[in-house]
Amino acid sequence: MKSKPLEFWFEFASTYSYLSIMRIEAVAEQAGVEVLYRPFLLGPIFQGQGWDTSPFNLYPAKGEYMWKDMARRSKAYGIPFHKPENFPVLSVYAARVALLGEDKNWCIPFIRAVFEAHFVDDQDISDPDILEALLVELGVDGASVLHSAGAGNVKQRLRARTEQAVELGIFGAPSFIVGRELFWGDDRLEDALAEAISTENLES
Repeated sequence: MKSKPLEFWFEFASTYSYLSIMRIEAVAEQAGVEVLYRPFLLGPIFQGQGWDTSPFNLYPAKGEYMWKDMARRSKAYGIPFHKPENFPVLSVYAARVALLGEDKNWCIPFIRAVFEAHFVDDQDISDPDILEALLVELGVDGASVLHSAGAGNVKQRLRARTEQAVELGIFGAPSFIVGRELFWGDDRLEDALAEAISTENLES
């Protein structure tokens, strides 16, 4: 008997995705749940709603609350956090690299490194040179990976991944999917894990 896997749908520019990426490995391991990392882009989804930027920018009161909430939640989790100068940042290059590396052992460390670079060190993760440097720090040929990530088939895979997110009913990040159940928001991570290990979801 084993639990169903948890699909973790995240966007590199998402503040609350940062909170989840910094704790999901530990809590999932404790629960005995496999995590499947699913990078995608929120931009096209927002554009479908007629938005040209993050709703946290479109609605100033919501944005002000979010930054205060991020500070509170980061402190509660014991996670470092620094409000980035630019928000939201272009995340397409990082998403392509993560998608390209999904079956590589450097993928998860890279994902964490990108989030930390953005939300701790305030580095511009839209800059391919920054991403290359992060890969090199992980012992990966960053130049080669960035070159491969720019290929047409990788761009198409990312478009398809984002279209899949829409088909699944995803409207924000982070989102967690267990079976057919969708959980939205960092504060629903534990609920998603509970769903994954619930009696009804156990498989032989």
